[in-house]
Amino acid sequence: MSATASLPKNLLGWSRAELEQLAVEAGQPRFRGRQTFRGIYARRVRDLGALTDLDKKFRDYLLARYTVALPRSERQFTSRDGSARYLLGLEDGKTIEAVYMPIEDRVTFCISSQVGCAVDCRFCFTALLGVKRNLTAGEMVGQVMALSEAQHVERGAHVNVVFMGMGEPLLNYGPVMEAVRILADPDGLGITLRRITISTSGIVPRIRDLACEAVRPRLAVSLNASTDEQRSALVPINRKYPISELMRACREYPLRPRERLTFEYVLLDGVNDSDQDAQRVAELMQGVRAKINLIPYNSGPGLPFRAPPIERVLSFQQVLADRRVPAFIRISRGQDVMAACGQLSLAGAPSQAAARA
Repeated sequence: MSATASLPKNLLGWSRAELEQLAVEAGQPRFRGRQTFRGIYARRVRDLGALTDLDKKFRDYLLARYTVALPRSERQFTSRDGSARYLLGLEDGKTIEAVYMPIEDRVTFCISSQVGCAVDCRFCFTALLGVKRNLTAGEMVGQVMALSEAQHVERGAHVNVVFMGMGEPLLNYGPVMEAVRILADPDGLGITLRRITISTSGIVPRIRDLACEAVRPRLAVSLNASTDEQRSALVPINRKYPISELMRACREYPLRPRERLTFEYVLLDGVNDSDQDAQRVAELMQGVRAKINLIPYNSGPGLPFRAPPIERVLSFQQVLADRRVPAFIRISRGQDVMAACGQLSLAGAPSQAAARA
């Protein structure tokens, strides 16, 4: 037997059904798996020996074969506004980033779905890394649990989870949805679906798949341009899924009462921020119950873009408002520690130079 085969398996990310099957295979009643599920996620028990509602024989069985291990916090960068960017180490030695953002009476966790990103948006710092691999459901749930532990966020607090960190969530569809189900399960982390958001650059087939899910979080679409020519230059995936296809999928997307699709629009000075762009965006929104988040670009070293002057941002917003399209200006938190939208790039990581080489 290899050394790897003899290592305990990490139960983080296992579903209720998988843990029930584990209990049965161990000669236990199926409900012991449900108790294990609640213990790991709802009670956040890290020591399997402390699951005292299980009988000792089953606890010993678990302790001999399994573990519950969260991503390791290797470095923390705290912003002046209270946000914090975490560099998290995974079991295979790779690293990802996740962000904690406290806002009034709630907190938001921005989590990653891939190590790096494959979409290669031209204005995004994560794109400079390329993609190394997809994350498992456990590694995504583990980010929420690790940040909750680090920031002393108790179960029952008003928590939002946004899949807007490193990676394109819909290119890791299966594990992302497994993570969503654990996050939303009342016996799991207990975060309501209206507080969980998946952000996509526009993977049209997976948007259609998401529309059919019984357990469905909110959807945000990164639009960032008003024409195909413009968007293909900024978001290369547009060449495969052009704006017409993307907007058709959005118009057909089933929305719950009072729910809106969110469109994210990163404003780049002199690139996509004209009043004519705003007019075209308003036309694209016809037939969609939508709101638009306008995000002035978060700059940094290595990319040539910059944010427009605030007057230009306000003018863009007004054009949309005049056409009855709800638009909100989002000034990203954590900019001073490269924790803002589009800035995650493993900055400060010991392996950063190697990752970009």
